[in-house]
Amino acid sequence: MSGSKQATKPTLMVHLVAGGAAGLAEAMCCHPLDTIKVRMQLRSSRRLGAEAAAAQPKSFLGVGQRIVQREGVRALYKGLGAVVTGIVPKMAIRFSSFELYKSWLANGNGHVSTLGVFVAGLGAGVTEAVAVVTPMDVIKIRLQAQRHSTVDPLDVPKYRNAMHAAFTIVKEEGPATLYKGVALTALRQATNQAVNFTFYQEFKRIARQLQSVDELPSYQHLILGGVSGAMGPISNAPIDTIKTRIQKSASVGRESGWTRFVQVTREIAQKEGYRAFYRGLTPRVLRVAPGQAITFMVYEKVKSWIDLWNARSQHMRLGNEKYA
Repeated sequence: MSGSKQATKPTLMVHLVAGGAAGLAEAMCCHPLDTIKVRMQLRSSRRLGAEAAAAQPKSFLGVGQRIVQREGVRALYKGLGAVVTGIVPKMAIRFSSFELYKSWLANGNGHVSTLGVFVAGLGAGVTEAVAVVTPMDVIKIRLQAQRHSTVDPLDVPKYRNAMHAAFTIVKEEGPATLYKGVALTALRQATNQAVNFTFYQEFKRIARQLQSVDELPSYQHLILGGVSGAMGPISNAPIDTIKTRIQKSASVGRESGWTRFVQVTREIAQKEGYRAFYRGLTPRVLRVAPGQAITFMVYEKVKSWIDLWNARSQHMRLGNEKYA
């Protein structure tokens, strides 16, 4: 697909609609795995006691089953409102900023090197982290960390929904709390998107060359997106665990972000062992990989529909002008 064709498209609207649709589909399908991941990361033998911790299920299936038994099926979707609320701007920012940074890094012929794609992915990850992901993550994690029954009307949680959680956090802890862990979130998103976009773009380029086609079928976008999506979580699992612990806890005075980072990192290493940094990796991979598979498949499909609609509209407009 040539660069001239790309330039004639309403870039922001294409990325907004296609990315939003992809993000919504991903969130609805994969959010329960994210809830299980957060619960596994927040579990601490120091808080529970040795005997209670030993009785806790270790596998992600066991944790999921325990959540459903004790809190109901709806508990797996705690925090979904925060995710859905931010998913459209998040995906719009991710794809549009990635394409923008790629265009800045392109040579005279419009070609972008693999390193350029990696840097553009880094930039897209930082951009979405600062603009949307950090406050969305803080709200989501607070909601997911609540251990209350969704089937018992008398079991009233502190945070009722995403909007109530945001209001309560700002009222009790200040608006800056919504940006707790922003540096770690930016680092996580940057590495995620750099690895994700680089592998996906390379896989797609190779698949096109091997099959001598311009566009791949949807099932191939699904497979390539899933494989590339699994790379990021493996590369930055410790960052995600530390970030989750920081965002879950309430703000304490004027404690600096670096001080909190060092404190949380030291606590995990000394009291739970280095393996705790990779707690929740399995559900995170199982959450992110299919999520990215769905995201890229739906994004590519919706984007192709928009391109087709734009092409037909332009053809009809030229036809009307010809016979006017």
